[in-house]
Amino acid sequence: MTTGIGFKDTDRKTSELLEDIIHAIKGEHITLRDLLAMMGESGLLLLCAFLSLPFLFPVSIPGVSTVFGAGIVLISAAITLNRLPWLPAKVADRRLESSKLRPVLERGVTFLRKIDRFFKPRMMSLASGALMNRVNGLVLMGAGLLLMAPLGLIPFSNTLPGVAILLLAAGISQRDGLIVLAGYVMVVLTIVYFAALGFLAYSAGNSFFG
Repeated sequence: MTTGIGFKDTDRKTSELLEDIIHAIKGEHITLRDLLAMMGESGLLLLCAFLSLPFLFPVSIPGVSTVFGAGIVLISAAITLNRLPWLPAKVADRRLESSKLRPVLERGVTFLRKIDRFFKPRMMSLASGALMNRVNGLVLMGAGLLLMAPLGLIPFSNTLPGVAILLLAAGISQRDGLIVLAGYVMVVLTIVYFAALGFLAYSAGNSFFG
């Protein structure tokens, strides 16, 4: 059964919630279902931020962009609809190695502590209200789809949407419209970058067969 998740202003730092997750992770493997249960209803946006962390550092976890990207898309759809997310078993129960995720999460906490002081309620027109919650959810969903693009071997193809997701999720959760705006900019830059790659590939194909 789906349940409303109502968005509330919060002054809790993203790094604090991620630290709690580090301490809560037990065993050799963890799933997205486990992570969602740990974070509860109020943690959907911060879960998106967490899922973006592996793409901010040079750490390779095979298949993670597809799995995490799908999770972000489904969670952002739930945010758009103001409902708790439904995750298919294949995504929710995919086993990920805790030993590989913990170091990434710890680096993320270190990074987020450095930027926590920059978050504060501002430009509220971009970060509050039912309409903007849905608009921001759709933009976040788009960033998740960009993350899922099969371009993992191309530099920055995962990093750019990963940064966009982190900025959007953190900005929305902290009601910081300036950070949300920065997330919008990163989404646009990602689209431009992907379009440039497509144009170069098209041009190279024409040159080769021309």
